[in-house]
Amino acid sequence: MKSRWVERVCAGLLIVGGAAASIQTTGAQTVAPAPPAIAAAPEAAASAAAPVSLSARKVYEQARSQLVQIRTVLKGRASQTSVGSGFFVSTDGHIVTNFHVVSEAALKPERHDLVYVTADGREAPLQILQLDVLHDLALLKAVDKPARKFDALAFRPDSRVLSQGERIYSLGNPLDVGFAVTEGTYNGLVVRSFYPQIFFGGSLSAGMSGGPALDEEGQVIGINVARRVDGEQVSFLVPAQFAIALLARGRDAPPITTPAYGIVTDQLMLHQAALTERFIKQGWKTATHPRYHVPVPIDSFMRCWGSSEPSRTGGLDVERSDCVMDTRIFVGDYTTGSVSLRHESYDGSKLGTLRFAARYAASFRNEAFTRLRPEYQTKPQCHEDFVERGGLPLRAVVCLRAYRKLPQLYDVSVLVATLDQPQAGVQGRFDAQGLSFANAQKLAGHYLDAYGWAKGAPQ
Repeated sequence: MKSRWVERVCAGLLIVGGAAASIQTTGAQTVAPAPPAIAAAPEAAASAAAPVSLSARKVYEQARSQLVQIRTVLKGRASQTSVGSGFFVSTDGHIVTNFHVVSEAALKPERHDLVYVTADGREAPLQILQLDVLHDLALLKAVDKPARKFDALAFRPDSRVLSQGERIYSLGNPLDVGFAVTEGTYNGLVVRSFYPQIFFGGSLSAGMSGGPALDEEGQVIGINVARRVDGEQVSFLVPAQFAIALLARGRDAPPITTPAYGIVTDQLMLHQAALTERFIKQGWKTATHPRYHVPVPIDSFMRCWGSSEPSRTGGLDVERSDCVMDTRIFVGDYTTGSVSLRHESYDGSKLGTLRFAARYAASFRNEAFTRLRPEYQTKPQCHEDFVERGGLPLRAVVCLRAYRKLPQLYDVSVLVATLDQPQAGVQGRFDAQGLSFANAQKLAGHYLDAYGWAKGAPQ
């Protein structure tokens, strides 16, 4: 399978996983996902007279006083544990950044404090007001003199849509070496992302997470969030519309002073409900195997990659398919909220019945069901049984693992093997993370029920 890893760009806090996501609630307040406000402009709009372009230097000079570095420091020791970027969005001192930039302080406030540092070296404490875990955003407020007013960046109006190839500028403090501006292009929204993300044709580096991406007039169009580590000039921005919504909800909110696991859980519950509904609704591909119907999802928010490994020594021939989501929700020391599937087709006619049976059984037994360390998740609780789907005999294992600090949420894994042929078969696996118990059962059943005979296949 080709690698599709995405890296969030917060220095000192390296997270390899999928691009972060969206929908939202903070606490008990819920906001439905809005349609993307930034979309490719129609040709008529693209042909309209463009505003006078500002150089990268002018964009930076215009935004310099609104740009800050966000530092997470050990409480009482002033030693930083991670750094990111942020920017002022109100004259009262509200700052937008990524959730993963401030996650240590949000989840372990007894150990960490937050401070911001301006481009001219001024430093002051920060408070967390609101979190949007699904879009990887956080709203902070500077703890400064009450009468102090701040310069704030303006958001680009929804009425001014961006065109493919339009020049944009990403700002931040890469690698903790100083404030910088990176030039790139707007390339529309990411295809097959579960939540809207902007495809930025520019380079983001560690430490730039949470910084603003500006148009040529210096208005915010997105927030730096991640980059692809298997390519160059491929980075991602959270659309500005979600930061606008977060500011509207959290402007007058009291500071979050206790561990934010309850807020994280509430938002993940919304995500898992939306994920379950969309996954079931999208359905399955047809003609996935000449003998069986093997569940392979439609490519609406997942990507499927195939590979073939013919034996060179007269042994076992294997064909494999892997389907994964790019979206994963960062929740601290790990990610969740994703679905993946794979299946392997085995042809052991060169081995004979006994040797194939041994290899086939060994492959089934070699599967692991532990994803996170014991301090984050319980041991897998598994149930194995022999079942039939449309007369097709199957061996199936279903495993659940509970999150220790995210109550009501589970990971589910389903392992399946066909049992109708003495020298061939298919083994499949389904994994879903961060589900309610009811939805874990629903998705496991949905996956198992998809197995059966291919149309017209001999039985």
